[in-house]
Amino acid sequence: MKILILNSGSSSIKYQLMKMPANEVICSGMIDRIGLESSNVTYKTKDISFEEILPIATHKIGLQKVASLLLNEETGVIKSTSEINAVGHRVVHGGSEFTKTVKIDEKVKAKIKQLFELAPLHNPANLEGINVAEEIFDTAEQIAVFDTAFHQTIPVVAHKYAIPDKLLTENKIRMYGFHGTSHKYVSENAIKYLKKHTDTKGKNIITIHLGNGCSMTAVKDGKSIDHTMGFAPANGLIMGTRCGDIDQSIIFYMKNTLNYSLDEINIILQKQSGMLGLTGFSDLRDIEAHAENGNKECQLALAMNAYRIKKYIGSYTAVLNGLDAIVFTAGIGENSSYMRKLVCTDMEYFGIELDDEKNQIRSKSNREINTETSKTKILVIPTDEEFEIANQVHHLLKN
Repeated sequence: MKILILNSGSSSIKYQLMKMPANEVICSGMIDRIGLESSNVTYKTKDISFEEILPIATHKIGLQKVASLLLNEETGVIKSTSEINAVGHRVVHGGSEFTKTVKIDEKVKAKIKQLFELAPLHNPANLEGINVAEEIFDTAEQIAVFDTAFHQTIPVVAHKYAIPDKLLTENKIRMYGFHGTSHKYVSENAIKYLKKHTDTKGKNIITIHLGNGCSMTAVKDGKSIDHTMGFAPANGLIMGTRCGDIDQSIIFYMKNTLNYSLDEINIILQKQSGMLGLTGFSDLRDIEAHAENGNKECQLALAMNAYRIKKYIGSYTAVLNGLDAIVFTAGIGENSSYMRKLVCTDMEYFGIELDDEKNQIRSKSNREINTETSKTKILVIPTDEEFEIANQVHHLLKN
């Protein structure tokens, strides 16, 4: 069975064609910096690998580019779209409706659309991916895998807000949690790593997903018990364009005193804040480069980002009643030694001691970057949301 995985993020598209159940990757790639003047397009098979810089203005154009790469006469891996049996789509917000992987029909698409307001940077891109895939891969089963599903184990004491009870019971307003496929994948791999390479069983883990979107999860005995994002993927950590945690009274002040409309406030907090609002740049690679060249605004923004992460490490260690490991993952978490060092500096009280030399090593393998005497393991585990999605799609179609 050939399964195409489409992971349409807020500013990127990851894609992977897999043969299941052999877990064989036929091809993979990514389009990032969507919407910027120069987007990176990568494509890789067993035999070839290349990268292009192209203007990719929208997710639809990006998805059309993915299809053309797969079908290319010289470098493609399929001759006809009918060779693909299923397309697995990452969908960020499943609300209270979706707690597991489902086959996509018009009702499912309508419910995904209803959740646009709760995930305005993601669900529209996810639905766009579904619609384009239905046109191009019209004989394939379309399957949705939801980010929120892994966090269904979060207990009511953590997922319920201190607001009138009917808003939960009648309107389903609660903390849902996001980046679930990533947190599930890396936490399971962290537990396997710890059991094999250390004397700890990995009962208490904090997973730190750092990309354009950022989140952290407290994982106890393999289950999510708390998470930084909530009702929508907007709060918690400082992100590329999202502010993360903010005093809600600021929203009323912007509306009532500064005379911003609610739509304007939503755009500011979702698309003009975070690292972009602090520095003028949304891509961490640009921010790090300017910080290293002495840009004070970029240096402060990175310090603020790390400070927020540290606060959650402290609170989640308390919730877990101990800490065996912290796990860095996703584009920034895996590749930015700069951010990892900022986060792990002055954390000895929590048993977190970073080895500077190990931290500088770039690798695609699971690895630890802590000192030999560090009581808490510091792991870097590359996420593979596409692999996790493929497994869930295959399981659904075979059962």
